[in-house]
Amino acid sequence: MNFIKNNLANAITLGNLFSGCVGAIHLVLGDYQTTAICIILSLILDFFDGFVARALEANSNLGVQLDSLADMVSFGLLPGLTMYAALEPFGRLFLGTELPFEIKYLGLFVTLFSCLRLAIFNLDEDQKYYFKGLNTPSNTILIFGLYYAFKEVGAFSFLFENSLFLVLLTAVCSWLLISSIKMIAMKFKSMKLQDNYPKVALLVGSIIILIIFKTVGIPIVIIYYILISIIFQKQLN
Repeated sequence: MNFIKNNLANAITLGNLFSGCVGAIHLVLGDYQTTAICIILSLILDFFDGFVARALEANSNLGVQLDSLADMVSFGLLPGLTMYAALEPFGRLFLGTELPFEIKYLGLFVTLFSCLRLAIFNLDEDQKYYFKGLNTPSNTILIFGLYYAFKEVGAFSFLFENSLFLVLLTAVCSWLLISSIKMIAMKFKSMKLQDNYPKVALLVGSIIILIIFKTVGIPIVIIYYILISIIFQKQLN
């Protein structure tokens, strides 16, 4: 019984990893709907592994390491592969110049900076009630959400038909992952309304965006999340 108690959270984390692997495979195959389902499943499992570990008092260093390694695939490799796929049609051409390499490989910088962000997070003890920099799940939702909306309904075509915009998106997302900007975390120090204005603004605004834009609104919610976090910098601690 103790074995199950001590390893249930780790099993959930491995489920996150499995879902991320399946999502990456289907992304390469061009099956974006299955990839979307896998990302959603990974998000759910990523939340519940920590929840279960705390509920069962089964926190461990092994669990911490497994969590980062699983996230590296689900929320590190996947967004990098998404940018890779988005840049692939442009071949070697960038700003009218033929480069000595295919620019799709630049998309993998998202994966590199995701890895760096996860390592920094593991060593930073300050990020209890806020994130420092954009967390990897939000970055994945932003990048894949934009690409999925483009592939499914043709939204954000201005972005995916321009290699410069895609390279800039790669650079901005990579920087946000390791930036010192404080980002809202849904962890509560107290239940006082005045202590939670950023979270209330985020929740209400996100609901309105999703009602108006539906699926296309998912990446817009992440952009809104970044902007709200910047606005409420002084309240985040």
